[in-house]
Amino acid sequence: MVKAEGVRKRFGRLEVLKGISLEVEPGEVMCLLGPSGSGKSTFLRCINHLERINAGLLSVDGELVGYRPVGDKLHELRESEIARKRAEIGMVFQHFNLFPHMTALENVTCAPMRVKKLPREQTRRRACELLDRVGLADKHDAYPTQLSGGQQQRVAIARALAMEPKLMLFDEPTSALDPELVGEVLGVMKQLGGEGMTMIVVTHEIGFAREVANTVVFMDAGVVVESGAPADVLGSPRHERTREFLSKVL
Repeated sequence: MVKAEGVRKRFGRLEVLKGISLEVEPGEVMCLLGPSGSGKSTFLRCINHLERINAGLLSVDGELVGYRPVGDKLHELRESEIARKRAEIGMVFQHFNLFPHMTALENVTCAPMRVKKLPREQTRRRACELLDRVGLADKHDAYPTQLSGGQQQRVAIARALAMEPKLMLFDEPTSALDPELVGEVLGVMKQLGGEGMTMIVVTHEIGFAREVANTVVFMDAGVVVESGAPADVLGSPRHERTREFLSKVL
């Protein structure tokens, strides 16, 4: 579903990604761990072309992200084409980014109606089903300010799912939440993983990674230090840097 080959990304003179290579199979849950500044979130943003890579190749479902090969060169897609491809990838951010003037239901129906041009009633039925699925059956008409952080994040997940994505990206989805609200969001994510949704999750929730991930990747300073099954990376890491990190977060 996702293939990265030697992906590099610079911001000015600072190289944030230094040749990332990894693959995510359909239906796989991959958790990216590592200290702040290691490049995890930047890599996630490159996957849906919110950031343009400087070198390497990045593809989703067999198609290059943001570019079209023409001969031996790559040509960047038009914004409309990029937006169409981006609509196939759901992304849930650290901060919920809900529209404050819209109810939960309106937040979930907005993109399918405007981007996919789906009929209003069909979209509303689907949105109601998704809000019910994330445990918000009684919050359809609530505005973001009337919801807890955990509830807002679950609306954000429902909003992403409304576009019927082939891939879900989660960028530290629980780090802005009070500790007692973390479980309700992780519960929804566990359910998605169990249903076969392909997911890449940037997280510091080691318990979630151990329980739900098929693959755990530890990144530091823009490189993949090690990756493998959760039992291997979290239980018996090979690299001293991984052991040092885990000793501080476990």
